[in-house]
Amino acid sequence: MTVKHPEGTDRSVGFREVFSVAEYRRLWSATVISELGDQLARVAVVILVYQRTSSAWLTALSYAISYLPAIMGGSLLAVLADRYPRRNLMVSADLLRAILVLLIAIPAMPLLVLYLLLFAVQTLESPARAARAAILPQMLTGERYTVGVAAYHVTNQFTYVAGFLVGGLVVVATGPRLAFVIDAVTFVVSALIVSRLAAYAPAEPDRATKARLRDRVRTVTGRPRLRWLAMLALLAAFSMTPLALAVPYGRQIGLDEDLSSLLMAAIPAGYVAGTFVLTRRVRPQARSRLLGPLALASFLPLMGVALVPPLPVMLVLLVVCGALTAYQVVANAEFVGLVPDEQRGGAIGVVAATLTAAQGLAMVVAGVVAEFAGAGGAIALFGTAGAIAALLLLRAPGSRVEATAG
Repeated sequence: MTVKHPEGTDRSVGFREVFSVAEYRRLWSATVISELGDQLARVAVVILVYQRTSSAWLTALSYAISYLPAIMGGSLLAVLADRYPRRNLMVSADLLRAILVLLIAIPAMPLLVLYLLLFAVQTLESPARAARAAILPQMLTGERYTVGVAAYHVTNQFTYVAGFLVGGLVVVATGPRLAFVIDAVTFVVSALIVSRLAAYAPAEPDRATKARLRDRVRTVTGRPRLRWLAMLALLAAFSMTPLALAVPYGRQIGLDEDLSSLLMAAIPAGYVAGTFVLTRRVRPQARSRLLGPLALASFLPLMGVALVPPLPVMLVLLVVCGALTAYQVVANAEFVGLVPDEQRGGAIGVVAATLTAAQGLAMVVAGVVAEFAGAGGAIALFGTAGAIAALLLLRAPGSRVEATAG
């Protein structure tokens, strides 16, 4: 059964057509710039903590800390995207994060304070992300929206690849403080670009009719297909553990910190390739039917990590995992298309915050498991758990494609 797009057509749309929209180019540029800085800072934090502690658990926690704020208030802040002009919300979040990241760059920062600052930075990401996701369907419609989401995901993963590869070299050569300063600068540049967007006021003009968080949760959970897509997105929590454990795993097989960044870049690199194939070589009506099988297959390479393969084999396994995980692009686009605009920001925020919280918790638990089973064993265990969860979702309510979306 074909998922109908708002334009009522499955015609092929290219990246050139999407990037011809000036507003989309601005939003895309601002996002890419800030995310490049974020990835550089993430590498800096992971290497800094591992150098100071030599602890797999604390290293995983340093990566996971940017995900944990979603547990405490991420969803609540996300509904601001349905209450205030979305452009202003993104600009304010960028500028506040720039200030906080500059504080992280202060020399000899205690780990506890560093964790608290990272927590605050990520808390501000929730409303900014919800506003950005809610704006995109107002810029693009139909298949252009799906391709626009794909372009965003591809470049998002490319920033992971570039940030991890370049970040490892930069941090080892210059120290982590410069990475934090660069991250702060990217937030300022992003704010300047976003300030040129249209205001994109929320779809609810009457303040008295604004939906509360429980209404957004009801929107997601009350419709089987939306609920299924949300649970499918949550599977990413299992596949993110290699990023948190890359440095400890690299040390386990005898790699230096800068070479360990290759492991961190492998999954995003595969994701870029998988997204291109899925969105440019697979017909729209076939993508939704592949969601469940791709989700299950994406965890099989992680199970092979239990054998602690040599670096080349490990890289191949992670790249394949990333390529299969590209199903998330299609799931994201279909989810957003099914949610009414007046509830879109909050609904996206609920799922994004839940996913972020799940990823953070998974990384923390994986770090604890790695202390006993080794980093490779922890990655394999989470891959097995993810495969079991995906198998259960294959026949869960909502797994059948709905006739319409949008």
